[in-house]
Amino acid sequence: MKISGQVVLKKDRDRPVRGGNPWIFSQAIASAAPVGLTPGDSIEVFDSAGERLGFGYFNPTTTIAVRMLAFGQAIEPADLVPHRIKRALELRDKTIPSDTNCYRLINGDGDGLSGVVVDRYADIVVLQLLTAGAEQMRTEILVALDDLLAPRAVIERSYGAVRRREGLADRGGVLSGEPVSTAMVRENGIELLVDFEHGQKTGYFLDQRDNRALLRELARNARVFDGYCYSGGFAVAALCGGARQVVAADTSARALEWARRNLELNRHHPPAYELVHGEAAQFLQEHCDGFDVVVLDPPPLARSLKDASRAANLYTELNRIAMMALAAGGFLMTFSCSVHLRGEDFLRAVRIAAGREGRSFRLVRHLGPGADHPTMLGHIEGEYLTGLLLADMS
Repeated sequence: MKISGQVVLKKDRDRPVRGGNPWIFSQAIASAAPVGLTPGDSIEVFDSAGERLGFGYFNPTTTIAVRMLAFGQAIEPADLVPHRIKRALELRDKTIPSDTNCYRLINGDGDGLSGVVVDRYADIVVLQLLTAGAEQMRTEILVALDDLLAPRAVIERSYGAVRRREGLADRGGVLSGEPVSTAMVRENGIELLVDFEHGQKTGYFLDQRDNRALLRELARNARVFDGYCYSGGFAVAALCGGARQVVAADTSARALEWARRNLELNRHHPPAYELVHGEAAQFLQEHCDGFDVVVLDPPPLARSLKDASRAANLYTELNRIAMMALAAGGFLMTFSCSVHLRGEDFLRAVRIAAGREGRSFRLVRHLGPGADHPTMLGHIEGEYLTGLLLADMS
């Protein structure tokens, strides 16, 4: 990485950076030099008094104008990428259980490589480069991954709205190694087949690993509902934990077929499970059969800040319906992956749902992603997955 220019912040606009927030918004910038810096150029960042705060990369066309990669003088730009990836791998080696070989290796800002996501599926690596600055690091990232992991294949799945806002077209395909479209992996000792060609994100929702393990503990002899089941991660975990039956719903026929394959891969067959092609909320309304455990993991309902109020109402109603279908003494495991409605806002929506349904619950645990999805301490915007484990008090 080579520094191309510098950015100077307005007076008193350096406090978030000093507090560890890697995002600098365009309104905080006093000047950028030289004229003609292009999206993704690496720059040094200074406060209004001329003190160097660190370095990152610049995009003059986006609201998040600077994404910090390092603070202070701790590391040289030329050493950044291999250093960050090595440290990320060391963290996973210490925190990922031995019965798991699929995890997030690089979690963007949380691992000091803003805009970069790297997921590892056994000996296959899936890469997402979501920003112009991440694109500039492409070659260095690929070299470092090959040096540290020597993967059988590196697949790119760089898609979505963030890239479009950065002025980037979607990119995908095999970058190195042999062509692969699926992989057999192991999560918490459970075998899973991951689809790189059609799957969401990089193929699987790795952030829910610890929560699937928790469901496995709760599921013995239980009747479990898995809403928005995708490829069946929660459903498989529940049956591996001794659930007497699992009902799993999704609006995607492709996802349900993948869930069926994963269930059968782990030697589970009907009538131990039922797959429902349809809306989770509608099914629960029509089949209030008293589930012992209900899991709700919907897609983001607030994709922008203007959606937050509407999303709060949707989360309230969805959780009210789930509570209605929950047996006395049952557990509700409910999530929001909406970055614009998380934390206390999501908790408030669920509390309103309980009040409307006239049910009393104990908050047993706050839930979130696993240790392979770290965030910067000063970067609340990096916290996106909020979860609650509730126990009915009937």
